[in-house]
Amino acid sequence: MKRDQKLRIMLSGGGTGGHIFPAIAIANAIKKLRPDAQFMFVGAKGRMEMEKVPQAGYPIEGLWISGLKRELTLSNLSFPFKLLFSMVKALRMVMKFKPNMVIGTGGYASGPTLRAASWLGIPTAIQEQNSFPGITNKLLAPKASRIYVAYDGLEKFFPKEKILLTGNPIRREAVAIAGKRAEGAAAFGIDPQTTTILVVGGSQGARSINRAIKKMIDTLEANNLQLIWQTGAAFENEAKSAAKVWPGAVVSIHPFINRMDLAYAAADIIVSRAGAIAIAELMVVGKPIILIPLPTAAEDHQRHNAEALVKKGAALMVADNRIHDDLPALLLDLSVNKTRATKLGEALAKMAMPLADHSIATDIINLTEQKP
Repeated sequence: MKRDQKLRIMLSGGGTGGHIFPAIAIANAIKKLRPDAQFMFVGAKGRMEMEKVPQAGYPIEGLWISGLKRELTLSNLSFPFKLLFSMVKALRMVMKFKPNMVIGTGGYASGPTLRAASWLGIPTAIQEQNSFPGITNKLLAPKASRIYVAYDGLEKFFPKEKILLTGNPIRREAVAIAGKRAEGAAAFGIDPQTTTILVVGGSQGARSINRAIKKMIDTLEANNLQLIWQTGAAFENEAKSAAKVWPGAVVSIHPFINRMDLAYAAADIIVSRAGAIAIAELMVVGKPIILIPLPTAAEDHQRHNAEALVKKGAALMVADNRIHDDLPALLLDLSVNKTRATKLGEALAKMAMPLADHSIATDIINLTEQKP
């Protein structure tokens, strides 16, 4: 493609924010470098990308596609038909849009979309967020021109010559925490001089984590620790009722935190699930973290993500079924063992790759310009 030709990029990813937001971040970064670029997103009908992508200002088309469930269900019986219809529609969309590159960030729709592009001779790229890839990306990798990864060692799964270590694209506004501790403390009604624990279990909350924190409120109060707690909407009332039992405890409860920059800035210790995008943000924040992998995550990828950090001394990990036994002691230790906490935060910050979106966008543009 010549430099003066209009760039056309198709992106496919969805199902969860971990697939959607990287795709949007990549599109935004390409747009900054090539304002004239045109974009088309492909998602799965009924999934959250059909709402989030238009909110970000991009057009999206939906495929009738879903994943296979382990048990025998009506959805499984219809899967071959969904796949066939999705392949046909994906082929038509790719032929109509004529993209210079098709980028997949994971999710049900990315398989048919990237496969269709490969059949039509259009270059494809994969952005793999996790340290242990899913089945779809493993199948798509041999035909991909480039595979963008966030962890070392993925040559075990992908062709080494195609891998580019870029990190995961993140929400830059969420990690802009410099000089915001006082503002963050004020926003959450806490004392900026007192050690603060931030608990985030994902946008919907995490019931197992929430239950463990609920039992710990008295312990936190007894040790003069504050809590910023994202509970998810379903657990909000239960959390507030528990906090009332200990009126001396400083607990700031929220079903969802919109200003994550202020929460990160106010926190001294962070408890989180081990999703790839959450970890990418936490690396930039550079504070001591305790990761509690979601045990039902596909391919057990959250455990692999957490273990990759633990091996480098950049995080602590607690198994979901060990929360009640192990989490209280770790939190109390980090709150008093400042040397250990500092070392964890510093090791985590060394792994940060905050310019992942720009790195990927630059390489995508270079790849498209290499093709006649």
